[in-house]
Parts: sequence; structure tokens; C-alpha cells
Amino acid sequence: MAGTHAGGAKAAATNKTKYGKDFYARIGAMGGKMGHTGGFYANRDLARKAGAIGGRISRRGKAKVAA
Repeated sequence: MAGTHAGGAKAAATNKTKYGKDFYARIGAMGGKMGHTGGFYANRDLARKAGAIGGRISRRGKAKVAA
């Protein structure tokens, strides 16, 4: 049953039985607390500049000029 939907449900049930109902919440929280220096964390000025550039990019196409 490895790799199937039923197998995944069975594994999840086993993990919750062995490690508690909050098993997935705890491992998810661990991941969120791990990193503190990645991405733009180290350089706020760079983050500001990148955000400004992204904000100027239009999601609409170029205006069509009627001939």
C-alpha cells in the first residue's frame, strides 16, 4: 500500500497514535521556527528595492495603439 492514498491515511493514523494527535502540528511548527537568516532577513534594504521593482511590473499587457 506504499504510495497510495489509503497507505498515506494509514501512516498518518499510525503517527498520530504513536506520537499524539498534534504530531503534524508540532513538526510543522518546528520547520517554521528553524530558519531566521534566510531570504531577505539579512538585508532589509535589498528587500525594499526588490519589492519596489516588483511593484512596478504590470500584470496587464502593453496598451494596444489603434491605427
